[in-house]
Amino acid sequence: MAARLKEAYKNEAFNAMMEKFKYKNVMEVPKLEKITINMGLGDAKDNVKIMETAVEELALISGQRPVVTKAKKSVANFKIRQGMPIGAKVTLRGDKMYEFADKLFNIAFPRVRDFKGVNRNSFDGRGNFAMGIKEQLIFPEITYDQVDLIKGMDIIFTTTAKTDEEAYALLELLGMPFAK
Repeated sequence: MAARLKEAYKNEAFNAMMEKFKYKNVMEVPKLEKITINMGLGDAKDNVKIMETAVEELALISGQRPVVTKAKKSVANFKIRQGMPIGAKVTLRGDKMYEFADKLFNIAFPRVRDFKGVNRNSFDGRGNFAMGIKEQLIFPEITYDQVDLIKGMDIIFTTTAKTDEEAYALLELLGMPFAK
């Protein structure tokens, strides 16, 4: 069974994008390519348990096992050595990507207190959108009582759009709640 957001893209957003931007070829219509979720954990250098729980939580949130990222260089000021685990990341594609985006737009964002929308100035100039979340507790899979440390994460939406305007229209049609 295909993801609900993927069906919405095929049935509604695709046609709306064709109409709005007057594409001559269907291959020009932007689509969501991947979603990358990154959790930087500088505190994990002192406590291995933090890294283990972060990997478990990220796996619960995304539905896919994350990759542990390691330091590329030694940084004396931060007491980090080359090869130390300092974060975790997941790259979602296909149905898992659409399911995560659907969950983020319709379940997680409404759980944020005083949520006024996502900042629309976070596009990179090439049609990609990056945003940060301050705490993992907004996702329904995370049990509040089992959380030992509140961790934030970066979420990057990579699209095939050529401009920020096209990417904005695509994400808005998919249901991203942008601030007014």
